[in-house]
Parts: sequence; structure tokens; C-alpha cells
Amino acid sequence: MLFFRGINSINMDAKGRLAIPKRYRESIADASENQLVATIDLHSPCLLIYTMDEWEVIERKLMSLPNMDPQARLVQRLLLGHASEMEMDGQGRVLLPSLLREHAKLEKEAILLGQGNKFELWSQEAWDASRPEMLDSASVGNVSESLSSLSL
Repeated sequence: MLFFRGINSINMDAKGRLAIPKRYRESIADASENQLVATIDLHSPCLLIYTMDEWEVIERKLMSLPNMDPQARLVQRLLLGHASEMEMDGQGRVLLPSLLREHAKLEKEAILLGQGNKFELWSQEAWDASRPEMLDSASVGNVSESLSSLSL
């Protein structure tokens, strides 16, 4: 399993291409033959980018949800409906579909944030606006039950 970590400032060109940082390229090529999948994030103004093999795990989980449940159907519609396959070229670049670029308000400057099994792709502007609020929220001390046993 790949593990993505760290924060990377990257640039997107006028055609909507961005270069995956070199330190991840070989692992992505080995794990999923240069195939990536991007979709929208339901909670933040960013995109989620998975290797194809990791996306297939997520996709199976989504498809196993009961499609008669309106909330499950909504999540399937949004995540699967926006999922776009991308191939990393020889220079490590991927072309982001315009609909996804519009959703995340991506322009030239972007942030690629490693999140373990995936990346988050933020516009620099959205990241700069959201980061202080995230830091404040994390420092308030209201820890959810799922985090109460985490020791750092």
C-alpha cells in the first residue's frame, strides 16, 4: 500500500495539467501503472486523488451501499459521478478535467497534500483561507470519540 505524506506547492499550466512531485511518481507507476482517479471532496473545496488500485477499493465500498437509501445514493452520485480517470505522462503530469478544476477553483497555484491513501488537491487561495480555521479548530480541545485514544 502506498502512503502519501507531506505538503507540496505545485503549479497547474493553462491546459489544466499539473506535475506530480518526483518523489511519488515511481510508487504510483508501480502501484497502478500511472493511473490515477480524481473526484470531489464532499466536505472541503478540494479534490481527492487516488491511485487506481486504491480507488477501486473505495469504489467497491461505495457500490456496496444500499442504493435505496437517499443519503447513500447522494454520496454515490457525487463521488462516483465526479470520478475521473487520469494517466500520468512521461513527465509525471496529469490533466485535470475542467469540471473538477472548476469545483476546486483551481488556477495556477495549488497545494497537493498527502493524506495517506490519497492526495488532496487545493487551490492555494482556498488552502490559505482554510488552514487557519483548521488549526484553530484542532487546537480548541474538543476531541471526538474516535480521536480520544490517539497519542502523538
